[in-house]
Amino acid sequence: MKILVTGAAGFIGFFTSKVLAEKGHDVIGLDNINDYYDINLKYSRLKELGINRENAEEFNKLSSSDKLNFSFVRMNLEDREALPELFENEKFDVVCNLAAQAGVRYSLENPNTYVDSNLVGFVNVLECCRHNNIKHLVYASSSSVYGLNEKIPFSTDDNVDHPISLYAATKKSNELMAHTYSHLFNIPTTGLRFFTVYGPWGRPDMAMFLFTDAIINDRPIKVFNHGKMERDFTYVDDIVEGVVRICEKSTNPRIKNNSLYKVYNIGNNNSVKLMDFIEEIEFNLDKVAKKEMLPIQPGDVERTWADVNQLIKDFEYSPNTSIKEGVKSFIDWFKDYYN
Repeated sequence: MKILVTGAAGFIGFFTSKVLAEKGHDVIGLDNINDYYDINLKYSRLKELGINRENAEEFNKLSSSDKLNFSFVRMNLEDREALPELFENEKFDVVCNLAAQAGVRYSLENPNTYVDSNLVGFVNVLECCRHNNIKHLVYASSSSVYGLNEKIPFSTDDNVDHPISLYAATKKSNELMAHTYSHLFNIPTTGLRFFTVYGPWGRPDMAMFLFTDAIINDRPIKVFNHGKMERDFTYVDDIVEGVVRICEKSTNPRIKNNSLYKVYNIGNNNSVKLMDFIEEIEFNLDKVAKKEMLPIQPGDVERTWADVNQLIKDFEYSPNTSIKEGVKSFIDWFKDYYN
């Protein structure tokens, strides 16, 4: 199939593009390469996909990989001229929308960035899908939509009307907009509520990266809610396996149930204590962290845990990477990448 992956220079988008291309699909990656975090890391990911930096820096220019069945275009999702033109020219079968302005805490200070990318950009994607006969739109939602939900584990049957960050609110909005387009225009859409993803090539603003970098460089790590946090930490390979399986179902498996719209949790189906996660990092670095214990941050929740039984049932999804394996893999990559 011909598949558009947005956010292709991002963490999950990079791995998703790589796996889809290796499986023989014709993949076009899109990313605006914003400076929310180190753009050098984003260009390094693209280099792994066979795209050199010089070609990737120019906006709206499609460049081809020298080693994979992959092409890349730097573009803003909210560009109402360039994005429709790309769809019209390339005739995609499936769209995997992983591009978004990420980060809960950043949304407290930069709300307009989230409106532009996560709302305006997503509507633009939906409109392009509507007018170009897209067989299936797979898009990233987030576990943050559960907000103040206290029921554990989190189920897609739970009420998600109480987000506690603008980021979460934009992700809930994406689900509502996708539902509308599925209903009005018969577009199969699948939303994936990602839980805490970690692994090699991960985001520098996330705990795994921040903790490792601080411990190696003898800086204290910030431990929020005095360490009384739990997260459904999910290794990136397990996440990508699920995303790819869903993308490859171009004929939506739920059509027989007269439902073109579906949302799934995608995570590790388990909750890990933050302090246990930190201990595993310390073990792999052979170094004890200096810890700065702090209160919980605005927009944060104490615990996440994904109920992924529906994803297991529909797609035989099977997350199986332990924290021990996953943390070691990340730290091996980190030491190699940063020499």
